[in-house]
Amino acid sequence: MKIELHEITIREVAKNYVDNNEEGVVGYHGRLNIRPKYQREFIYDENKRNAVIDTIRKNFPLNVMYWVKNTDADGNETFEVLDGQQRTISFCQYVHGIFSLDNRYFHNLTKPEQDQILDYPLMVYFCEGNDKEKLDWFKIINIAGEKLTDQELRNAVYTGPWLSDAKLKFSKSNCAAYLLSKDYVPGSPIRQEILETALDWISKGRIEEYMSVHPNANELWIYFKNVIDWVELTFKHYRKEMKGIDWGSLYDEFHGQTFDTDILEQEIQKLMMDDDVTSKKGIYPYVLTRDEKHLNIRAFTPQQKVEAYERQKGVCPKCPPGKEKPIPIIARCYANDTIGKNPASKGGCSMAGGRTTPAPRWEVLFN
Repeated sequence: MKIELHEITIREVAKNYVDNNEEGVVGYHGRLNIRPKYQREFIYDENKRNAVIDTIRKNFPLNVMYWVKNTDADGNETFEVLDGQQRTISFCQYVHGIFSLDNRYFHNLTKPEQDQILDYPLMVYFCEGNDKEKLDWFKIINIAGEKLTDQELRNAVYTGPWLSDAKLKFSKSNCAAYLLSKDYVPGSPIRQEILETALDWISKGRIEEYMSVHPNANELWIYFKNVIDWVELTFKHYRKEMKGIDWGSLYDEFHGQTFDTDILEQEIQKLMMDDDVTSKKGIYPYVLTRDEKHLNIRAFTPQQKVEAYERQKGVCPKCPPGKEKPIPIIARCYANDTIGKNPASKGGCSMAGGRTTPAPRWEVLFN
């Protein structure tokens, strides 16, 4: 990892400063990407913004900034602000007359006062290295101020046409991915959270590896759209519990199978009304995988176990008279909310009444 300290004046950074809102903010003769396209827009409150200008006017030092060194398609050296975005935007806005301080805009200052601000030296680290080195370094310095998310850090490393294409589809306010998935995928497109979810799904968690080898985002967009389309076709009735589920892994495993959507919906309705199912969100992966861990079934407390056993006088009310086997293990059957002897598979109670989904399950209460 190569890190070099440079001294750059505000005059240079503010040269050709342009703020195009979601299209990004640039400066430094058009070579500095101050805020990339579709990245969240931090808004300094007035006190913080004014403190930056006051610090500069008093010739006090600002904290060091970090720029990532890149190369554009024509081979020209460019930069992207990693740390120092709001400070940079604050002094550029002041120099370009966007706001005033103490009722004085920049153009109201005397020529010596203007020159003092424009010639103020900024301490800037230029950072360059391979992808892993840069990502590791960025995580280290991302410890103060407005922290970048993991995906924003990745975006600072894996730049180029692929990222621009991906941001257009996944990172703009009211972008196609957000409008398609807002009921199923939590997070903000501007904070790169929808992009991160899509990348996590398609790469099975190997996001950096995926970003490093793909030339454009077409495959990512098609996959993401297929996942959401499959969810909407498989589950006929939308519920708020469907938001935030790992739909990507479920799609990968089950999209090739055919399901009776009416039967799925009937089972989901029953489980939604079941007080023992404490994870309603887990119902959706359960009806596909049949793995009961998703349901987080409610367990009896020790006191509830004793009370139920005493109330039933130690006898399973569902067992035919004389059929109970004298094995001293008391269990709860989740098929019908009753307490009885251990299940038939262990030589005990064979009852299986009540609901049939999930399959009858037993919990040993006490010996």
